[in-house]
Amino acid sequence: MWKKSLLVLLFFLSTLKAELYCGTMKKTNKFISPTLDSKTNVVMKGQNVSLICSNQNKSLHITYVLFRSGKHIGTQNSTGEPMVFNLSISEAQDLGPYKCKVQVSNCSKYSYPFKFTFVEPVTTPVLNITVVEKQTDHYLILRCISFHGSLPINYTFFEKGIVVSPVISKNAREPAEFILPKKNTGEQEEYKCKAKNRLPDHAKYSRPVTMPSTGGHSCPLCLQLLLPVLLLVLSVTLILAFWVLPKYKARKAMKDQAPRNYENTSTEVGIYANVHTEQADKESVPGLGPSHCVSSAQDETTHSQEIHYSTPMFRKVTLGDRGKLVTRFRNHLDNPG
Repeated sequence: MWKKSLLVLLFFLSTLKAELYCGTMKKTNKFISPTLDSKTNVVMKGQNVSLICSNQNKSLHITYVLFRSGKHIGTQNSTGEPMVFNLSISEAQDLGPYKCKVQVSNCSKYSYPFKFTFVEPVTTPVLNITVVEKQTDHYLILRCISFHGSLPINYTFFEKGIVVSPVISKNAREPAEFILPKKNTGEQEEYKCKAKNRLPDHAKYSRPVTMPSTGGHSCPLCLQLLLPVLLLVLSVTLILAFWVLPKYKARKAMKDQAPRNYENTSTEVGIYANVHTEQADKESVPGLGPSHCVSSAQDETTHSQEIHYSTPMFRKVTLGDRGKLVTRFRNHLDNPG
C-alpha cells in the first residue's frame, strides 16, 4: 500500500517540477513560441517546398511537430538546430494552413499559422513599339503584355540591356506603356521588356525589337519602305520599256517618213503641171478649145497640195499634128529645165 502511495507522490513531484521548470523558462524567456516559414509562400501545382520550424533557444533538446489544418504531418527531434519539413504541393488542401509545435518535457508552444498560395507563372511577353515624330520631337511608345500568368504582373523596359523605365505593375490584363524620348544617335537600338509576378525565378523576357538608325535626316521607317518603292520604280520602268516606248518609236517613224512622201508627190504634180502649161503656151492644137491648166498649191510647213483638173475636150487631129505633140512631150521629159 505504501509503495503505491510512494509512486503517486513521485509522479506528483515530477509533474510539479516540470511545471515549475516550464513556468521558469516562460518567465525568463528561455522558451518562446517557434517560427514557421518558407523561402516562398507562392507555389505552382506539383512544386516541392520546404517548411522550416525553429526556436531561438539553442541549448534545449526540442521536439518539433508539424500540423496541417489540425492534422499531424510529422515529428522530429533536434538540439539547437531548426527542423526542415519537405512537402509537395499538388492539391488545394496542400496549401495549408500549417502550424509547428515545439515541446520540452511537458512544456509546449505553437507557431503562427502559415499558408501557401497557388500562382500561375507568366508567359513570354510581347513588345510593340510605336514611333512618333512631331517636327523636332521624336519619341517611342513601348507597350508590353504577358497574356497568361497570375496578377499582378510587373513590367520593366530595357534599351541595349539597360533599364530605361521604372517597374510598372498591372492588376489587369492590359499592356504596360512607357514613353521614351529619343535623340538622333545614328545607331540601331535594341529593346526588350520583362514580365514577372510573385513567383520567384520565373521572370520572362520578350524577343528583342531592333529599331533602325534615326541619325541625320533619315526616318526610322525608311528602310522598311525602301523595298516597296524600289518595286514600284521597277514596275513603272518595265511598263515604259515594253508598252509606251514601242508606240512612241512607231509614231516617230511615221512622222519622219511623211515629209519625204509629200515632197515627192509635190514634185511630181509640179512636173506634170509645168508640162501641161508649157505645152499649152507653146502650141495649141488646131480646133482644140482653150483648156484650163492644172494648178498645184504647196504649203511649206504642212506639205499639203491642192490640185484642180479641167474637163478635157477632144477632136480629130491629123497624123502630123499628133506626131509633133508627142515629140514635144518627150523632149520636155528628157530636159525639164
